[in-house]
Amino acid sequence: MAPNLSATDRRLWTLAWPLMLTNLTVPLLGLVDTAVLGHLESPEYLGAVAVGANLFSILYWTFGFMRMGTTGLAAQAWGKRDSFGQVALLLRSVMLAAGIGLLLILFHQPLIKLGLTLMNPSPDVTELAAEYAAIRIWSAPAVLCQYTLVGWLIGTQFPRGPMIMLIVANGLNIVLDVLFVTGLGWNSRGVAIATVIAEYGAAGIGFAIVLSRMPEGQRLTRALFGELADYLKILQVNRYIMVRTIALLLVLAFFTAQGARQGDTILAANAVLITFLLLISNALDGFANAAEALIGEAIGKDSRRRFRVVFQSALRWSLWGALLLTIIFVLGGKALITLLTGIEEVRSMAWRYLPWLWLLPFASVWGFLLDGVFIGATRTRDMQNTMLFSALGVFLPVWWLTTGWGNHGLWFSLICLMLARAVSMGWLCWSHTRQDRWFSGR
Repeated sequence: MAPNLSATDRRLWTLAWPLMLTNLTVPLLGLVDTAVLGHLESPEYLGAVAVGANLFSILYWTFGFMRMGTTGLAAQAWGKRDSFGQVALLLRSVMLAAGIGLLLILFHQPLIKLGLTLMNPSPDVTELAAEYAAIRIWSAPAVLCQYTLVGWLIGTQFPRGPMIMLIVANGLNIVLDVLFVTGLGWNSRGVAIATVIAEYGAAGIGFAIVLSRMPEGQRLTRALFGELADYLKILQVNRYIMVRTIALLLVLAFFTAQGARQGDTILAANAVLITFLLLISNALDGFANAAEALIGEAIGKDSRRRFRVVFQSALRWSLWGALLLTIIFVLGGKALITLLTGIEEVRSMAWRYLPWLWLLPFASVWGFLLDGVFIGATRTRDMQNTMLFSALGVFLPVWWLTTGWGNHGLWFSLICLMLARAVSMGWLCWSHTRQDRWFSGR
């Protein structure tokens, strides 16, 4: 690291670069899924995975609080040097995650049917997406346990753990994608099988890493498991993140559904461009995830100065990251689309809507960073309220007013959602700082 960086910048980067590399493997997997299916003879396979993957984004990230809530609480326990609190939180969260995952498997048929009905893709895409979803659901316990493990490792400031978990697992997924789709010709079904195998691989690696990170002298006792009230408290604390996440993912599902209603070609083109949105969010989330850990630690230590310095450092580096991503998409967007699909009609359609992608990094960077600040401070109710305002008060009205613009109106509405989150969360951040609410009434 350059010698002129401050101590806070160095700590932020020490946490951020492994998390950034970890996060970038997630859209990399999506890029490979898109690439191996985008070069097949029909866009229906690509559309099926776009619909199916979006369905599972909603289903799994409904319980994304298992990651985000764990990070904030673990970071504050880390700041207080509370070993018992760290281990108890992890154990109880893992048990909740495994239980919820088994329930999702048990009730998967009506959930999948409802999801596909709401998305309303073409009959050919629906059939393939249903097959994909029936396979993917078996990864539910592994995925939700991963959320808690990753959240705990970030909160306790061991970012290399998630990096090892996801790089190895996604590397396995990529190899299996190529083998099952290109080698064995299993198409969208092969992508689903590869993902399930890789998710359990990631969970197994995560458990091994966490066991090696247990605080010294902390033994497995009955008290760590807690009582029913302790599990209900975790759910209660995180219910706001659940509502916020559902609202965000329903917006993305609505986006996919509206694209599907305009035809399979627009559905596939939007799937290609949304893959780049995931690339943006996961790259910039490296700084946001680092902020979660350091902000939570500052609050655990009751240090207002530390809070302010961490926020300023994370904001500065997030803006530099947004600038770099904008340059990449402006100069290389067409080439990246060409890499992802060889279907000429999909490629041409994606090129038509590429300029909207140029606006996304700077429109979304503020919300991504402030998510990290609010998670670290466990101000989850604010996250819920700003997302509901942005989705219901901005995204839907703007979409309705611009329906005559077709797919351009859909992309414009998404940009407005990002800007609404930036403004509403920024105002609350300023208000909490001015009235010193970050350290009181949590």
